[in-house]
Amino acid sequence: MSSKDPIRIMLVDDHAMVRSGLAAFLLIFDDLSLVAEASNGLEALRLCEQNRPDVVLMDLVMPEMDGAAATRAIKERFPEIQVLALTSFKEDHLVHQALEAGATGYLLKNISADQLATAIRDAHAGRPTLAPEAAQALIRATRAAHQPTPTVEPLTEREQEVLALMVEGLGNSAIAERLVVSLSTVKFHVSNILAKLGVESRTEAVSRALKKRLVR
Repeated sequence: MSSKDPIRIMLVDDHAMVRSGLAAFLLIFDDLSLVAEASNGLEALRLCEQNRPDVVLMDLVMPEMDGAAATRAIKERFPEIQVLALTSFKEDHLVHQALEAGATGYLLKNISADQLATAIRDAHAGRPTLAPEAAQALIRATRAAHQPTPTVEPLTEREQEVLALMVEGLGNSAIAERLVVSLSTVKFHVSNILAKLGVESRTEAVSRALKKRLVR
């Protein structure tokens, strides 16, 4: 393709009205050309084979095959095609799924025509574009990944015994009777167990004990 040829674009969205609106946007710009439209990810994959667009504007929440799965399939088969996620949703997990699948950018549908055109040109040149909300999602994920893992203080032998009896379903009074200790002592041990396991209820403590195999 010469530098003067328009950028070939495919729209993928399950709403026909959205596709019509985007198509109208694209008509404004001489350097952008709409070559195909798809209503789901499976159709998008087939049309990529037929039309070989330069840039795909990809909705994320669709029937048949969602946008993230379609993006991954397109990038695997046609790595030269750039995919821009264009969606109404800004949830963190959708941002991560789209970018991990290989999307060049993540945009929201409230974007202006000029901003969309710029993002398409940037994607065609291999430059990423992120909506501010998507950038914030990545920042939050990075911060969470670098948070130090809290150290868990090990349970004492007595606390393990108390926890084992909690797992059996015994209440504080029954545990006190079984271990031949006072009720206040059992309450003290239970409080310590909850604090060390980082939970707020006996039910959570029992669940954590079973999942982590903390009791013999």
